[in-house]
Amino acid sequence: MKAVVMAGGEGSRLRPLTIGRPKPMVPIVNAPVMEHIFGLLRRHGITEVVVTLQYLARVIQEYFGDGSDFGMQIHYAVEDTPLGTAGSVKNAEHLLDEPFVVISGDALTDFDLQEIIRFHEQKGAMATLTLYRVPSPLEYGVVIVDREGKVARFLEKPTWGEVFSDTVNTGIYVLDPSILRYVPPGVPVDWSSDVFPQLLRNNDPMFGFVAGGYWCDVGSISEYVRANTDMLNRQVGLEMPGQEVTTQTSGRVWLAGPEGDATIDPSARLYGPVLLGKGVEIRANAVVHGPSVIGDYSIVDERATIDRSIIWSNCYVGENTDLHGALIGRQCNLKAGTAVFEGVVVGDNCTVGEGAIIRPNVKLWPNKDVEAGATVSSSIIWSAQARRGIFTRSGVSGSANIEMVPEFAARLGAAYGSLFPKGTIVTANRDLSNQARMIKRAVMAGLLSAGVDVLDIGEVPVPVARYETRVSAAMGGLHVRISPDHGRQIDVKLFDGAGLNIDNSAERKIESTFFREDYRRVPMADVGAIVSIREPVVERYRDAFLAHVDRQSIVRGRLRAVIDYGLGSTSAILPTLLGELRADAITVNAATRSAFTLRSAADYEQDLRQLAAICRATGVHAGAKMDNDGKTIALVDDEGNIVPDMTALAAFAVLAWQVHPGGAVLVPVTAPRVMEQLASRYGGRVRRVPANPQAQMRAAETGSPSTRPRSGLAGDHDIPVLVGDGQGSYVFPDFHPGFDGMMAVARLLQYLGMVQKRFSEVLALVPPYFLSSAEAPCPWDAKGRVMRGLHERASQGPAEVDGQAGGTTPEQIEGVRFNLGEEWALVLPDPDQPVFHVHAESHCAGAAAALVDRYVNLVKDLQAETAATMATI
Repeated sequence: MKAVVMAGGEGSRLRPLTIGRPKPMVPIVNAPVMEHIFGLLRRHGITEVVVTLQYLARVIQEYFGDGSDFGMQIHYAVEDTPLGTAGSVKNAEHLLDEPFVVISGDALTDFDLQEIIRFHEQKGAMATLTLYRVPSPLEYGVVIVDREGKVARFLEKPTWGEVFSDTVNTGIYVLDPSILRYVPPGVPVDWSSDVFPQLLRNNDPMFGFVAGGYWCDVGSISEYVRANTDMLNRQVGLEMPGQEVTTQTSGRVWLAGPEGDATIDPSARLYGPVLLGKGVEIRANAVVHGPSVIGDYSIVDERATIDRSIIWSNCYVGENTDLHGALIGRQCNLKAGTAVFEGVVVGDNCTVGEGAIIRPNVKLWPNKDVEAGATVSSSIIWSAQARRGIFTRSGVSGSANIEMVPEFAARLGAAYGSLFPKGTIVTANRDLSNQARMIKRAVMAGLLSAGVDVLDIGEVPVPVARYETRVSAAMGGLHVRISPDHGRQIDVKLFDGAGLNIDNSAERKIESTFFREDYRRVPMADVGAIVSIREPVVERYRDAFLAHVDRQSIVRGRLRAVIDYGLGSTSAILPTLLGELRADAITVNAATRSAFTLRSAADYEQDLRQLAAICRATGVHAGAKMDNDGKTIALVDDEGNIVPDMTALAAFAVLAWQVHPGGAVLVPVTAPRVMEQLASRYGGRVRRVPANPQAQMRAAETGSPSTRPRSGLAGDHDIPVLVGDGQGSYVFPDFHPGFDGMMAVARLLQYLGMVQKRFSEVLALVPPYFLSSAEAPCPWDAKGRVMRGLHERASQGPAEVDGQAGGTTPEQIEGVRFNLGEEWALVLPDPDQPVFHVHAESHCAGAAAALVDRYVNLVKDLQAETAATMATI
């Protein structure tokens, strides 16, 4: 049997290690990772391989040649442009006339390939996917198989809410040549995204084999270090590239060259595991603590200390130098007395002068010189040890002027701008705070440096900014604010060209560029321009807003309201809009730029109680408290009762169905079953969507017009009539698909006028319901296993949870839902924190709380089970 070794990877997440070399040539314990793959293939009797190449192909061809020096027969298939994982194999189709193995040249594994091949042959499969269980499956394709091993479900790079297993696709396949008929020649095609879903749809024989052993996708700096460490600790069933020797100190030591090739001074101390490359010299009183690798012909001078570090070939580590948890590229010169700390990556051909200090997590790109005595501090605010990325549910967030500083913001702007072609327009907006102004200007500077033009729209409410981004020529936008949840934190929200939050794919690209510091820097003549504009932006929003509200209904109902603006930017726009709609509105807490201050949680509660008192005293039809952004509102009815957000959504849905018979209302997966009851009563439809704003706005965008005027009266069935998050945010898709608190106020008044009811009367139509929620802490490395356990219980029929039936659900929208007759429970993984959110509904408050406790305990039990299982492996 032949093998196809995929070796076209650029390895962008491994930069600066992969600047000047393709990813398969990155050394693991002093040998390229692809050399270890060849050793694995030889062990299983596969000696003829096709190597697919694209990025820096010549580097691989020159090292491996025809393969004879490595006991292999190598054919090369070179792509002029990237063809994807499947397209690259199609490019070598003329060499593949029988079943073959596909294996990545940039992953480290000791899988039993013959066992996988036998499984493929027994099943008569067209494709057999080798699967592996990992703690965090977000960066992989998650796969679930039935009892026979047939692939039942496949999802590439899910979010935490979409994770249904910790069993992932390793990229190692056994394939029948007939599968290549699904791959058109000469165009980019991917196995996971294109071919395997097609096999699933056609019910072709596609199986998954869950492999034991070791597998590491060497795709990031941390995984690269882990792979080296695991090899040194003999956790990988592959041969070490060297011979083990006995030394005068403790631990295992391997020499890659012939015996006597390395020079180790008798006074030097080596504490294994340590691997020394060919011709290495360890001089007097030097100390090397493992796990460490020192590459070919490198010199460690007197009294130097190396601790848990990887040093590539031809390096010099000067006397009295200290390395702790560092990674040093080829041909680097670290002069006497330098100190290099945890997480530092030094690219090839760098020189660090005497006495210089490289602080933790700094990356030096190749060919850099650090002056003697200099201190190089990290410009990366959030290192890999502290965070998994820069994006949270709130956008990009950080403590004001501590983490979220201008330098960081400028880099973020450059990374965002690098997504777009030169000359692209991006809108920029902020709240009224000085802190947001500082960060906004820094982000704008980064955008300009990438050749992106900025349309500065000032400090308008977020719905206005989203609308302008959507209807203008802009391809993106940004909004900077003080976080409403954390008053000392700054949030930067990034929009796409539709005015919606950027999707996960764009976030990953920005993070990749940000951490690699691989920004586009344009020539001076191409630096972007700033155009400041505000009034036309507000006018465009105003005209569209008024065209989407039925003023006559408000006039006929003689509707009155109290609006608390919370000192936010909506106080400059909404009073005028309500005036033009002939609504009688009392204004509270209007803002000016000089008076702006963010309301604390205590201020917010006090303001809400004051709003309720004013509503009771004045006899208005409704009261609304706006948030600082204009995105969210809290409602008070005509009797002065503060309305819970989920109840307000249910009341809004009742109004929407009365105005739009048969219309669809989108609610979060956490909403009570009251929504379906009300839909049945009023002839409407309910669709549940994930409980995150990105998913909700994307769902609202389906069929949403961009600019055409609508009164909001039509009952179009191609778009939802309302989207709500159950936390005070609403989308009216006939206007635009972003959350808009100002439109929510206008539509509430319009709908009340149309149905001729008081708000309290509408609220009385909502039956009582009882929801409860709690958090269940869970370590990051256990989340995937817990999700798999939850899905298994949810799909086994009447599962037992704490001695009671667990129940099933036909569709998992987000997280894992357990339908239990008249009750339900939902377990949602938090994307930003090591916790699960447990929600439940029952017939009374006590029963709902008890149900939450049951599933919190289930999460704890699954953690304990998986911990016990891992301990036995």
